[in-house]
Amino acid sequence: MAWVLKMDEVIESGLVHDFDASLSGIGQELGAGAYSMSDVLALPIFKQEDPSLPLDEETKHPPFQYVMCAATSPAVKLHDETLTYLNQGQSYEIRMLDNRKMGDVPEITGKLVKSIIRVVFHDRRLQYTEHQQLEGWKWNRPGDRLLDLDIPMSVGIIDTRTNPSQLNAVEFLWDPAKRTSAFIQVHCISTEFTPRKHGGEKGVPFRIQVDTFKQNENGEYTDHLHSASCQIKVFKPKGADRKQKTDREKMEKRTAHEKEKYQPSYDTTVLTECSPWPDTPTAYVNNSPAAAPAFTSPPQSTCSVPDSNSSSPNHQGDGIPQASIEQLQPSATIQETQQWLLKNRFSSYTRLFSNFLGADLLKLTKEDLVQICGAADGIRLYNSLKSRSVRPRLTLYVCREQPAPQEQQQAAGGGDSGSATPFVYHAIYLEEMVASEVARKLALVFNIPFHQINQVYRQGPTGIHILVSDQMVQNFQDESCFLFSTVKAENGGGVHIILK
Repeated sequence: MAWVLKMDEVIESGLVHDFDASLSGIGQELGAGAYSMSDVLALPIFKQEDPSLPLDEETKHPPFQYVMCAATSPAVKLHDETLTYLNQGQSYEIRMLDNRKMGDVPEITGKLVKSIIRVVFHDRRLQYTEHQQLEGWKWNRPGDRLLDLDIPMSVGIIDTRTNPSQLNAVEFLWDPAKRTSAFIQVHCISTEFTPRKHGGEKGVPFRIQVDTFKQNENGEYTDHLHSASCQIKVFKPKGADRKQKTDREKMEKRTAHEKEKYQPSYDTTVLTECSPWPDTPTAYVNNSPAAAPAFTSPPQSTCSVPDSNSSSPNHQGDGIPQASIEQLQPSATIQETQQWLLKNRFSSYTRLFSNFLGADLLKLTKEDLVQICGAADGIRLYNSLKSRSVRPRLTLYVCREQPAPQEQQQAAGGGDSGSATPFVYHAIYLEEMVASEVARKLALVFNIPFHQINQVYRQGPTGIHILVSDQMVQNFQDESCFLFSTVKAENGGGVHIILK
């Protein structure tokens, strides 16, 4: 029995040896690199080239290349976009390189071009709410910018500009024929835009994007030439160095086979071509106040508010009564403050001022509001808070004539005698130079039902009554004084007003 088992082992070992020998020659003709995955993928059967695409030498050659001097992360898989870690507030160089071949884009030879550098959101979800996200950041960090240009360290840049309402962008001119480097500083960190902040959360990625333009026929830098961007994450100071070290140590622990699935870390980050940013360059390239449409907003919300230094003790009767209600009071609660903002067309800032009482909002200076809301809305909000009215086109002073003859003589003499009550004039502010506006304002001031006023007359020479027309109102002198009386209409329906 033992002999039979021994013979089985010998036969089995012989078969295994013969099988191994039969396989030993497979792949020898392919050489040492036969089992290299890169060589296998290079075989024609694995290539998925589109025959309609041009060859490499025929592909479009980008006119510029932008290289950021910051290392890429080693923990990025093949065929994924590179990721670069930056420290908050640290200056990083972006080299602006002329990549043109002979004869490419000859119209910019010897001329300057304009580049706009932005820090924007990488996630599409955050791009849709970018305005609200940046407004919230601006409120939490008043006076700070998301992106700055380190001008002393930069080389070759000309006419640098920043816009107070565009905290995430800088722009400058540069000559492609000369060495140019822009040093940027990113002040926002990735975890500031995470929905929940409990510690240890994963920060959102940003993008650094560069858009370059040439001059058009009118000398304005609006013709797009080239755009490129890269993905970044921003950490608190020294945080990017620690994250880079952690990624490197993780990769060192992986097997050689696993490492093949990841990109190597490069010392610099090359920005890849992309589409231009949608709002370039009209929104703020010209840096002109005319670009802010809110300056032309209609003034009806404040035009009827009477001047605070009016000499009339009852001047509030002149204007529209609801105008005084619209004024924000220091005692206003949070809810009342929010309602006031909505009524006065500041709905986009209700979230920023969600915890403000009326007193808190009224304490803000003009500079504070411009910094928080931008120039256009900041000035508008300041004027609304201070109840600044538009200057009226015509001011009249009107007093109701007393019925007693003695008081009529006192009014004609312009004074009073003894213990007689002095005449009190009311200021009438006209925004429209029409007769109906005079009647309406008189009705408001003296509590006369407007629908009962039939006509308004002015007493002329020899006591004649002249109908007050639009043309007459347009010829009134500013700050004219009038006494007025009322007489019943002939048919008994309503009254006539006579100005003297």
